[in-house]
Amino acid sequence: MSLFDPLPLPPELVGREPAPLGILLISGTYERAHYALMMATAAAATARPVVLFATNAGVRAFLAARPDGTPGWTTLAHYGGAAKRDEELRGRGVAGFGELLASAKELGVRFIVCEAGLKAEGLAPAMLDDTLEGEVAGIVTFLSETEGGQIVTL
Repeated sequence: MSLFDPLPLPPELVGREPAPLGILLISGTYERAHYALMMATAAAATARPVVLFATNAGVRAFLAARPDGTPGWTTLAHYGGAAKRDEELRGRGVAGFGELLASAKELGVRFIVCEAGLKAEGLAPAMLDDTLEGEVAGIVTFLSETEGGQIVTL
């Protein structure tokens, strides 16, 4: 067995439904939002239920495209600009933000945008990307959907 071989599941976990993964995206930075999507897609690809809950500045990850077609997520903070960083990552063979969003949707990741987070940012539900088929709800919904699982905060 090498260091990179997957470890066998403990017997008590064999045959059990996978525990849900809740990803709490509080930050409005490109790096954290991108990594939240990386985690979400990786977990969902292993048939694990995933809920990505965005609040405060993190809600910007799910904004609709602007009238000129620029993706809404480009408003995420990054010192050189979110679009430029995304281009750099894609050029290095890392999935871009748009690809990750599409993959997460396809894999069944549940997107929830916090109603209070939208208000805190001065944004309205109508400004969200409706192609993601997400929902606006509160922290009680997030906690209920991830009960018995893990929560990661970014």
